[in-house]
Amino acid sequence: MKQAARREESTEVYDAFKACRSSFIGVAVFSAIVNILALTGSLYMLQIYDRVLSSKSISTLVGLSLITLAAYVLSGGLDTIRAKMLARIGARFDEQLARRIFDLVATMPLKGAKSSESMQPVRDLDTIRGFLSGMGPTALFDMPFMPIFFIACFIIHPWLGWFSVVGGIVIVMLTLYTEAKSRGPMYDLTRSGAERHALAETSRRNAEAVRALGMLGFLAARYDKVHTTHVNDGLRASESASVIGAFAKVFRMVLQSGILGLGALLVIEGQMSAGSMIAASIMMSRALAPIEIAVANWKGFIGARQSYRRLQHILNIIPAQGQRMPLPAPKRDVTVEDLYVGAPGTNSPIVQAATLQLQAGQGLGLIGPSASGKSSLARALVGVWPTLRGEVRLDGASIDQWEPDALGAHVGYLPQDVELFDGTIAENISRFRPKADPEAIIKAAQTAGAHELILGLPDGYDTHIGEGGASLSGGQRQRVALARALYGDPFMVVLDEPNASLDGAGDEALNQAILAVRQRGGVIIVITHRPAALGNVDTVAIMEAGRVKAMGPRDEVLQAVMKRNATPAAARPQGAPQASPLREVG
Repeated sequence: MKQAARREESTEVYDAFKACRSSFIGVAVFSAIVNILALTGSLYMLQIYDRVLSSKSISTLVGLSLITLAAYVLSGGLDTIRAKMLARIGARFDEQLARRIFDLVATMPLKGAKSSESMQPVRDLDTIRGFLSGMGPTALFDMPFMPIFFIACFIIHPWLGWFSVVGGIVIVMLTLYTEAKSRGPMYDLTRSGAERHALAETSRRNAEAVRALGMLGFLAARYDKVHTTHVNDGLRASESASVIGAFAKVFRMVLQSGILGLGALLVIEGQMSAGSMIAASIMMSRALAPIEIAVANWKGFIGARQSYRRLQHILNIIPAQGQRMPLPAPKRDVTVEDLYVGAPGTNSPIVQAATLQLQAGQGLGLIGPSASGKSSLARALVGVWPTLRGEVRLDGASIDQWEPDALGAHVGYLPQDVELFDGTIAENISRFRPKADPEAIIKAAQTAGAHELILGLPDGYDTHIGEGGASLSGGQRQRVALARALYGDPFMVVLDEPNASLDGAGDEALNQAILAVRQRGGVIIVITHRPAALGNVDTVAIMEAGRVKAMGPRDEVLQAVMKRNATPAAARPQGAPQASPLREVG
């Protein structure tokens, strides 16, 4: 039963550590040799006092010194190798989880996570890697060898052994007390740091609006509050460990002097030699060194442990998807069956009971007032938002039967808020696919009516557009994003407000793109408030209050809407809802 429970608790983080097991074994072997060589100083002092000084043999002194020097060189070399091995363990651990962590960062916002929460897995991975690459783990590897030095002290004299053991117990108790005192402050420090980073990043991304709308002072005041909280959390975390750490350091110095005093008393009483007194002092110092290193690196240990638990928790909540059977490319129809859609992290439906049936070559225009659920439906169609009930199917296969990247090859999506990435125009259009076919890139741009526009840029398709497409205008960004949606001739294309930033020529290019998708046998869904984008669709659906109220041939539905809009309010039956406004904007 215990073994079965342990298997259930195993996570990807544990497996990443397990992949480094052979390296940890190597570090443990090197640590054993380094700790055995740490006896060199004690044995050398013992021989100097008890053998060399009594015999006054220079040859013995030279021989012992050379042996000791060789031992020190070997110890230093092995310690260096051990440190390098730990750094590589940290790098390998990072390598094992890096791709999975990136998947989390890209998936968590779709599950309703806040910005600060979405980036936390990256910081947690960095924290664990940093701890593994530092001095903290060396204390953990050295601690099992502490009994060797305590036993050596007992061999020299029982009083010295008990003195060392009691001192070690006190320092261990101080370490545990440090753990209890710093656990809460370290958690608060991590949380407030994430909030501060999220606010700074949001302000950076919206710098134009912040400056133009006079929001800088207000946001600065909010940042000051968050920053002050973070600094105070840092002070509490530092103080909780530093005071106890300083006391532990002083206590160890007291122990170091105390064992010399006790040893001197035993030498005076003739119970041991002066060399034994010095050797016992060195051995006790070596025995307590791992504890002091652990206390000095306790902050990193606590941070790494909290990061481990957070990663373990989030990876359990969002498990990796297993390999799925490849499905043939869809080419027949798109079916939406009794679909209910809610925002990530909520159970309240925005879209209710939506049902659509679209055949290859069909174009659907989706219209309706703001907040009627159009964009939510679009996100569910392309698999961005989860469905509360119902299914979206391509050729009879629900979209969750596809690998996300495999599904993306058959889906084109232009979101309402256009987001481009730092890179060239060609890379953005090709969705950053390695070794993308230049002909496919140019074809997508031509279909979107963006080819001539791109050629007019300084470096054409090789023009770097900066983060978010900062070097492009709003219309240019929308045209490039449209070309990205059309890249690879996807079967289903969903365009959410595709002409929000387009001029007359852009509207014409958009309509030609819609027609091209239909002519090659694709299905295209256009969400818009502007009828100029509906010229080449054959079907129109009206959404109101999250439901598809009407659907039919384009001209019939638009005429019915215009007739309803033209009906005076007084002539409408009492309680009848006001029609959705459909008018040309700009």
